Amino acid sequence: MKELSQKASLVNRRLKKEHPDAHCELNYTSPDQLLVATILSAQCTDERVNKVTKELFKEFKNPKDYISKPLKKLETMVNSTGFFRMKAKNIRGAMSTILEKHNGEVPKTMEELHALPGVGRKTANVVLGNAFDIPGLPVDTHVTRLCNRIGITKEKDAVKIELLLNKLLRKEHWTMFSLRLIFHGRRVCKARTPNCEQCCLSDICDFNNQ
Repeated sequence: MKELSQKASLVNRRLKKEHPDAHCELNYTSPDQLLVATILSAQCTDERVNKVTKELFKEFKNPKDYISKPLKKLETMVNSTGFFRMKAKNIRGAMSTILEKHNGEVPKTMEELHALPGVGRKTANVVLGNAFDIPGLPVDTHVTRLCNRIGITKEKDAVKIELLLNKLLRKEHWTMFSLRLIFHGRRVCKARTPNCEQCCLSDICDFNNQ
């Protein structure tokens, strides 16, 4: 575990230098907007979500709007993100719970966020880390792929990877470590064509050195 912790810390330091501008690439101005955008981002690119939410957030300005306005309208506006009926249902369910149990405010704990309809640990961690500056380590396909390739873990289960990384890294690094891995995964260590020659992790990466 000590060696893995050292490796994870080294990866974090190098990626911090490589991607000093790493940040959440979903556009939002409030916690409820980030929650909606993150729900929509499942099986969809951030670029597509940002195009959708640019218009969506003009129409749905607060949690009450998601309840009072027709579900069909919400479905139509989020259609291009895929799985739009389920996403619309989850968004409305989450906003309903926020209004009923949290006085219209997005909750600030993993337990309360995870209890919202359609909100898994990844979504909850995105909201915690980016909207509230509370350490959270979202594990998406990029984080999973890079942790596997680098040699931090061979685990495929997102929750197990998250809990392992929580042990390997200091809490204050959780949010940015995830963002840096995602940045690197989108720009360098791509799924089909990893650019190992230009990678700052190539010398410590199992995939490149196998």
